[in-house]
Formats: sequence, C-alpha cells, structure tokens
Amino acid sequence: MVCTFFGHSNTPYTIKATLKTILIDLIENKKVNMFYVGNEGSFDRMARDLLKELKTTHRINYYVVLAYIPQKSDDNDYTDSIYFDELNSKPHRVRIVERNKLMINKSDVVVTYVTHITGGASEFKALAERKGKIVINVSKF
Repeated sequence: MVCTFFGHSNTPYTIKATLKTILIDLIENKKVNMFYVGNEGSFDRMARDLLKELKTTHRINYYVVLAYIPQKSDDNDYTDSIYFDELNSKPHRVRIVERNKLMINKSDVVVTYVTHITGGASEFKALAERKGKIVINVSKF
C-alpha cells in the first residue's frame, strides 16, 4: 500500500509523536510500505524526518515528490526525491497543485494535519475523501 501526506505549512511539532505512532501502525498493521511526501512546510518536514528514521527499522521506501526539477546550482540533497514526468506538460504556476493530485491518485492512504477548512491541506484532504482514499487526520488524535 502507498501513503501520502498533506498538512498545514505551520503544523506544530507537538504532533510529531502522534504522527510517528500513526506511521508505525500503517507500516506494521496496514502493510503500507511506500510513502510520498511533499517539501513545502513543517508537516512535510516532520513526515520526511520520521520516514527517514523509520526506514532504519522497517522495510519501507519513501520519496520526496518534487513539483519542479531542481536547478543545478541548488545545494539541497535530492537523493530521496522523485519527479513525476507528468508534470512536464503543466504550467509552472500549477505544478504544486498537479503534483498533489498525482500523489493522491497514486496513494491508498492519505495522512493529513487539517485544523481548518481553508487552504491547500484542507482542499487535498477533501479531494482524497471524494476519491475514496483512507484519510487519517492527525489533528483528531
């Protein structure tokens, strides 16, 4: 099974332990072994850090899904990143939205941190629900 993540860019780090518990349950009990995560805010960073940690003790893979191809002058480490070729045909200004839609389409489970009904995280949580994905909202724990 495949899992992806959407959360508010300013998600508090106080939810990190809860997120870790949810991830361990998904890995050990729901047989999730592939994870896609974005690179836009604190929720994405938290998920990425936890996946990197959990990969040392569990048989999982994860990828940071990029909305844009990195520039050669960029000093960031992209060894755990992928780029969906389907984004090449999309205008630059909509690639984050299109990347997020692709992540939902390729996933079975969507883990979110959504506390209010406005913004991208809420929008993509609602899209995942409409598509019949298993949606877990960390803010409800």
